[in-house]
Amino acid sequence: MKLQYNNSTLEYAVIAVTIAAVLASASTFVMLYGFDRPVLSETLLHAVQAGLLFVFLAEKAVRFYNVVDKRQFLRSNWFEAPLLVILLIVAVGAGRWFALAHRGEAILVAVSAYLVLQIISKVCLSMVTLAASGLNPTRTLIGIFLVLIMAGSGLLLLPRAQADRDAPLSVTDAVFTATSATCVTGLIVRQTGTDFSRMGHVVILTLIQLGGLGIVIFGGVVALVLGQSLNVKESVAMQDLLSAQTLSRIGTMIAFIFGGTLLIEAVGAVLMYPMWASVPGTVASRPEQWFYSIFHAVSAFCNAGFSLNERSLMDFHGHWGVYLVFSPLIIIGGLGFGVLYNICSLSWMRFWRVIRRHSYPAEVFSEPKPTRLQLQSKIVLTASAALIIAGTGLLMLFEHYAPGPEADGRFLTALFQAITARTAGFNTAAIEHFSDAGKLILMVMMFIGGSPGSPAGGIKTVTFVLIVMAVYSTLRRRREVEVFRRSVRLVVVGRAIAVVGLFMTILLATTLGLCITERHSDWALLDLAFEATSAMGTVGLSTGVTPTLTTPGKWLIIAAMLTGRLGPLTLLASLMFTFKPARYDYPSEPLMVG
Repeated sequence: MKLQYNNSTLEYAVIAVTIAAVLASASTFVMLYGFDRPVLSETLLHAVQAGLLFVFLAEKAVRFYNVVDKRQFLRSNWFEAPLLVILLIVAVGAGRWFALAHRGEAILVAVSAYLVLQIISKVCLSMVTLAASGLNPTRTLIGIFLVLIMAGSGLLLLPRAQADRDAPLSVTDAVFTATSATCVTGLIVRQTGTDFSRMGHVVILTLIQLGGLGIVIFGGVVALVLGQSLNVKESVAMQDLLSAQTLSRIGTMIAFIFGGTLLIEAVGAVLMYPMWASVPGTVASRPEQWFYSIFHAVSAFCNAGFSLNERSLMDFHGHWGVYLVFSPLIIIGGLGFGVLYNICSLSWMRFWRVIRRHSYPAEVFSEPKPTRLQLQSKIVLTASAALIIAGTGLLMLFEHYAPGPEADGRFLTALFQAITARTAGFNTAAIEHFSDAGKLILMVMMFIGGSPGSPAGGIKTVTFVLIVMAVYSTLRRRREVEVFRRSVRLVVVGRAIAVVGLFMTILLATTLGLCITERHSDWALLDLAFEATSAMGTVGLSTGVTPTLTTPGKWLIIAAMLTGRLGPLTLLASLMFTFKPARYDYPSEPLMVG
């Protein structure tokens, strides 16, 4: 919602002060809780927070005075009144209206909660405004990811985020971990479960959630929750991010993504809860068991592959939770929100159609024609099923390793690795023990990746299908590429070819760079290529190369993970944003191909 102000200069001054207040508030929390001992006096920091509270209140007062439509301003900031009322009740009523052992601590908690909500709301709403600012959208997206990575790196470098104080985290390792979490990759240079404290785990979990769903989408969620409608520019920006067909569905799509994500992850966490007790020594208490469940549910649905277990899921091979909880979460998360929305809306419409037929049989012939699955959904579902089946069969055919005495057989290992290799990065068998043929199959699966609109990387299933169908149409001497009796525009096929070409180019360049930076190691070319493919595909599987990488090698993988998450075509588009399309065509001349 765009508010108009009488004095623009005053509004710019208020914005500057607000930004400074947000940064100062975040800094006070870091100094209070990020170190073993507060950097400054706790009394001083709490006094600063109290002063920042009045700064935010003054900001609201000045804006209310300066705004043109005061009713619209009150509607946009309706949540401020309940927060202030709660804060006032705690400050005045503590020890009077209700008993509290420590009145001062209750007031400090209330002030801290108010500041945290201010930081979250302003940052999220700023992301939506920035995305709709009219600047280069791809550069804006890259900038948001870089800021998120830098913020995560800074938090991971805090002493209280690290479990081992004798071996502190280096800047390179912090950036590597933050990038891997933000880009939902799962490659690690430090053990997530043992080298980071609970605070570090929460930081990594937050980066996974924000990176997997997108902080701009979270901004849209916050805007809708706070009752602020999106203006046209903001709706168009969200439409590009969500690949929605109409602006009228933006609010519904955002609500579906947020609500669906919370529901799926919550159900996954509940179903995972009894799984950790099956291996003695995994968790020590029920709260830790719940945290394990939430962490792995988010990691699986966002296709991140991060695990608090040192051996990923190898100790749980054969457990029903791996195949009935982890696998569905990975598959659903890799389909893409557009496909999930199409499936759910279609299922809902058909459900109500059946209800109406039983309730009002006379109106059967007057019902509109039922909606069908979109072409995108058909391609994604078909390709995903085919890749899982083909990957499972090929791994069973070419692998002759023994997963372990506790394993149920090669089928379960092959099935899970075929599912996780395209997107997630969890593993139930040691990847370094795979044969060269098995590693090559996994590389092909990682190269293809998940589906558009999902956190997964790779060239995407739709791109792969378009390339295959382009070859098939050429062999059949068809003038257009056809999929499910639908023609695909030439510009879309050209975009798919560009994605594959750029992806292969960057992948080869990354592999070549690793051959140079890791030339003193004993790693084979296939292992280095596997590492590069895993980083570009944001998968997270490794043959053991990641922890042994040199510093230049780590930065190469960091660049590969960021490129794979954003997409090579997105990065190229950011460089060519100012290029205008040509309004002329050159004469054609025949060429011999093949």
